[in-house]
Parts: sequence; structure tokens; C-alpha cells
Amino acid sequence: MDLFDSTPASRRKSRPGAGEDRVESVTQLTRRIKDLLESGVGAVWVEGEVSNHRRQASGHHYFTLKDGGAQLACVLFKGNAAGMAAPLGDGMAVQLFGDVSVYESRGQYQMIVRQVRQAGVGALQAKFEALKRKLLEEGLFDQERKRAIPRFPLTVALVTSPTGAALQDMLNVLQRRAPWLQVLVYPVRVQGAGAAEEIAEALAYLSGAGGQSRRVDTVVVARGGGSLEDLWAFNEEVVARALANCTLPVIAAVGHETDFTIADFVADLRAPTPSAAAELLTPDGAELRAMLLQQRATLTRRVQQALLGWQRELSLMQRGPLSRGGERVLLPWRQRVDDAGEELRDAVAQALAGYRQRIEALANRLERRRPDRVLAERRAALALCRERLESRVLAGLARRRHQLGQCRGQLQSLGPQAVLARGFSYTLNAAGQVVRDAQELQPGEEFTTQLGRGKVRGVVKAVE
Repeated sequence: MDLFDSTPASRRKSRPGAGEDRVESVTQLTRRIKDLLESGVGAVWVEGEVSNHRRQASGHHYFTLKDGGAQLACVLFKGNAAGMAAPLGDGMAVQLFGDVSVYESRGQYQMIVRQVRQAGVGALQAKFEALKRKLLEEGLFDQERKRAIPRFPLTVALVTSPTGAALQDMLNVLQRRAPWLQVLVYPVRVQGAGAAEEIAEALAYLSGAGGQSRRVDTVVVARGGGSLEDLWAFNEEVVARALANCTLPVIAAVGHETDFTIADFVADLRAPTPSAAAELLTPDGAELRAMLLQQRATLTRRVQQALLGWQRELSLMQRGPLSRGGERVLLPWRQRVDDAGEELRDAVAQALAGYRQRIEALANRLERRRPDRVLAERRAALALCRERLESRVLAGLARRRHQLGQCRGQLQSLGPQAVLARGFSYTLNAAGQVVRDAQELQPGEEFTTQLGRGKVRGVVKAVE
């Protein structure tokens, strides 16, 4: 008799004790999960913020896509990354298209990204850019306000976490390169809530009496690498203001070479890593020792050369004229001084005589050019010119009157009035036109005849 089993077939297949039960390996189960994900989810678009981005030497990109409630591991292979419009970076808000799959070696589900497009800047990145623009406009990034780092500091203050690897790296480098350097560690938190305030407080303390009492030469603000969230304390405005107000030169060594924070832009010098900051801070002890030895050898050689030169001069002086009495050496020089004194007096007397002659000549010239004399000469010359001008004008006027009288006589003798006065006349028709032919007048037409004195008006009776 068969009993009814209400258990679904899919569950009966793997139920312990059933004849059809089979045990799968981890690889088999993982591959089955992978197949289910790839067939059930497939290619999708997903949006989130990039974090923990790493780019390998092979060109592949590994990062985490996250939002407020979850995160997703992603891989972008080199071939698909070549077509990106902008490089990936922590804090970017992106939209990804790809396939959801399982990385079997780790049993981790991930997204194989085939296409990336920017959905806007992430919240932290937007905050970073806004603060960067604000401080840039205020001039906190200007190169002119930054101080030079001392070449040979004696006391250095390290503002960092006392348990971080960055502190040990810096101490190792400083001990190797400059064992004489005094190092002061100001312990602070470099990550999480309150870290920015502790860093700002440390800088304020070192800028004030705390740094002055220890005679601190340089301050190093350092931290190891991490994501944008891990390094965010160094992007806070309170840290930027503290760096700008610090009275001591500050080196910022935050993260790796590719990490940039607001503190890097405000500090007097940016170091790519904490170890690099320690190397920039101090000269290499071996190189410095070699340089000092070379300088000592040079100084010794120059001192010996100077001593030899002075010894030769002293020997020459001992064997020279001074050994036979200094008075005999001075006698010729005294005579030369006397001769030079006489020559100087003669030269001064000649120069004074020349100056006197020049002064007398200038006085004579000044006497000749006295204003009253110059004005008198100018008045006489002006009167003479006026007389000449008047005579020439009168002569010209008389000549013009004579010429005018001659022209008037000629005009009167040749003019029409003189002809009329001799008995001649001329006739005008009614239109006022001169009549030159009798045929131009008609019987009954009026005419006017001009005589030497007066006019005669009439009417034509006949024309012959």
C-alpha cells in the first residue's frame, strides 16, 4: 500500500535518507548558484557610488558599488575600460551595465561590468569639490603663502595615529637618515568621528606655546592609505583652517601617491607617502657625512695654503730691507710724499686760476647781457625798423595814387561817356536792346536815343 507523501518532489530529492539523495561538492554547488544567478538575473543596470577602487597593472579595475543599504563587488576588465569617458575614482556616482555572476574561487557574487556611465558625483566627492573651490577662492592654496621646509631641522612633530603603520615607517626612515633628529609624536585619531577635531587641536597646540616650548621646526601630518571615507578627516574644513593658521611649516603625507586630500593643497608641502615625507624632511646621513668630510678636507687644504703663503711673505720680509732698518726704507717714500704734496699744491693753484678766468669771462658776458642794456638795444632797433616801414609805406601809397590817376584818365578817355560827349549817340528799342540797323525798327515802334546829356524818346514814323 503506497502512502501519500505531501512533501514537494524538489525537496524529497535532497531529503536525508532518501534513495535519490546526492552530495554535491562546493565547486558543484557554487557553479549551480552561478548558473541560477546568471540565468535568473542576467544583464542589468545598477546605480551606486564607487568605493575602494583599485586599478591593477594589467589594466583591470576592481571596486565596490554601494548605496545606503548594501554593496556589490564589481570588476571591469581592461577591454571594457578602454571606452570609458572618464576614469573611475572613489566617490563617483555611476550607472553600471553588466552581468551578475559568481567568482568561484572566493564564493563571492559580483558584477562583470561591460559599460559605465556617470550618474553624477557622489555625496562625498561633491562635498570635497565644493570645499576645494571655496578654499581656492579664499587663497588658501596659493603658493605665495606657503613656507619653506627647513633643510636641516632639529625637532620634528609627527601628528598621526600612534598605532598606525605610517608612524613606524616614518620613524624607521628618520632613524636611518638622521639619527640626531629629535622626534615628537602627537597622537591623534586619523579616521572616524572626531578625528578631524583632534588633528586641528594638535596643529593649534603646536602653533602656540606647545610648539615654541619644544622648538619644533617642522610638523608632519600623516596617515596611511585607504578609501575616500577612510581619508575623509583630512578633507574637513576644520583641518584645512588649522593647517592655514599653523605658524610652523607643515608637510602633509596622507594616503598613497594617487590619493589627494584638502590637506595636501593647504599644507606647505605634499609628500606622496609618509615614508616619502620622512625622506623629504631630512638629508641622508651618509650623504651629509660625506659632504662634511669633503668640506673639512677643502678647508684644511685652504688653511695650509694660506699658512704657507704667509710664511713665505714673513721670510721675504725678514731677508729684505726691513732687516737692515726700517728708517732707510721709509726715507724714499717720505721724499715721494713731499713731491706729491708740491705737485698737488701746484695743480690746485692752476685749477683755481682757471676757475677765476672762467668766472671773469662769465661775469663779462653777464654784464653785456644785462636786461636794461638788452632792452635799450631792442628799442633802438625797433624804432629804426618803424621809420623804415613808415617811409616804405608812404612811398608805396604815393606810387599807387599816381598809377590810379593814370588809369582813371585812360578809362575816361576810352569810356563810352567820352564818345557821347563828342556828339555821338546810340538808340535802344522798346526792349532795351541796342539798335545797330534801321531795319530793326518798325513804323510806330517806340525807341530811346542816349545823348551826351539826357535821353530822347520817340516813335518811328518811317524807316529808310
